[in-house]
Amino acid sequence: MAEEETCSVVVERILPHPPQKVWRALTQGPLIEAWLMANDFEPVVGHRFNLRAEPNPHWNGVVDCEVLAVEPHQRLVYTWGAGIQTVVTFTLTPVEGGTRLRMVQSGFRPQEENNRRGAEFGWSKFIGSLEEVLAKIS
Repeated sequence: MAEEETCSVVVERILPHPPQKVWRALTQGPLIEAWLMANDFEPVVGHRFNLRAEPNPHWNGVVDCEVLAVEPHQRLVYTWGAGIQTVVTFTLTPVEGGTRLRMVQSGFRPQEENNRRGAEFGWSKFIGSLEEVLAKIS
């Protein structure tokens, strides 16, 4: 049987902050809550955690996740969701004057186009919020 093709959402930004600072915002619970959602995240491979937001009629407000890879100041990977499971990968690359942040959410199947579009909108908003949080922390 042929492997099903999947699609990804990619957001890439140059942030005027060092990788260490961006890493903190991606891995410290209170900072994650400030730009993404309430959570019980720990940067430990195998750690299962939840991201929690206000529920709505189409969603219970909980994203079940599991940490797959932690490479401090370079790469963070975790699963996103239990049913329609995708994988979120953050890659940090030092560049002159800051950090290139690349976020990829991969694994959307063709029949999940609405979910992919929703993720595209959501990540654009979340990464914008991340930039605001980074501007406020030292």
